Amino acid sequence: MAKRVVSHQPESYLSRSGDTLRAWLFLLPAGLFLGIFVIYPILYLAFLSFTTGSFTRSGMHGVGWSNYSRLGRDPEFWQVLGNTAYFTIATTLPSLVIPLGLAVLLNQVTWKAFLRTAYFIPSVTSLVAVGLGFRWLFQTDGLVNGLIERLGGVPIPWLSDPVWAMLVMILFSTWKQIGFNLVVFLAGLQTIPASRYEAAALDGANAWQQFWYITLPGLRSTIGFTTITTVIFTLRSFEQPYVITGGGPLNATNLLVFYIYNQAFAQFDFGYAAAAATLLLGIAIGLVYIQLRLTQSDDSTR
Repeated sequence: MAKRVVSHQPESYLSRSGDTLRAWLFLLPAGLFLGIFVIYPILYLAFLSFTTGSFTRSGMHGVGWSNYSRLGRDPEFWQVLGNTAYFTIATTLPSLVIPLGLAVLLNQVTWKAFLRTAYFIPSVTSLVAVGLGFRWLFQTDGLVNGLIERLGGVPIPWLSDPVWAMLVMILFSTWKQIGFNLVVFLAGLQTIPASRYEAAALDGANAWQQFWYITLPGLRSTIGFTTITTVIFTLRSFEQPYVITGGGPLNATNLLVFYIYNQAFAQFDFGYAAAAATLLLGIAIGLVYIQLRLTQSDDSTR
């Protein structure tokens, strides 16, 4: 007598459908939050970049690509873009090198938890409060110039000279970012097996060779992550020029976000400001894409 084969396909299909429905229900609150507070503002920003006038719908007029063409012809925008590029590079390099060296040193001491906390404190302090402190320190009759005079030097016009003013902003941003990158590098060092260092020491490798051939390759993904986060941190810098220099002197410290703010809320040219903000968003997305590709290629080669 032949056995009857009972198919459970309908029940399995219904079970999978129920799981899918429950998954979508769990994702719905996060999806609504993401759509309302992230996706919609981005789409509205892109729409605004093709208009001119006020925020009200009756005051808006479509202008096509004219706002973007204005960006290409505006010498002030190119100066601001150059300032931002210089500020980003000059801040990112020390913000990676210094915490990487500190992380390697702290990873070898027993009381690294206290030092890690101490270095991380600047990352959670208010940018405005610390910026006011830096402005007080580097003003003409501030503490830094007072110390220079006591040592027999000549006071430096920190905030009234284009070169020195940018240097103060770079110093401030580097000080702010070091703690965060230090904690990330310390976490990355924990993922490198100690057996690699033990084997290298048995083979006669010195400290520099271990750092170059073991630590750096082991931190490749971590370095990529900290590079992108530091670059994005500097690209969105607003408090530094707003509190310390006001974009001066001679527009030498005017950064892209501060420029967008002035165009939108000082000149009330919202469409033009939206075009500059959309360009900044595109740069940030491009950098994140590069970081993801580099991370994927690094994982595939392991």
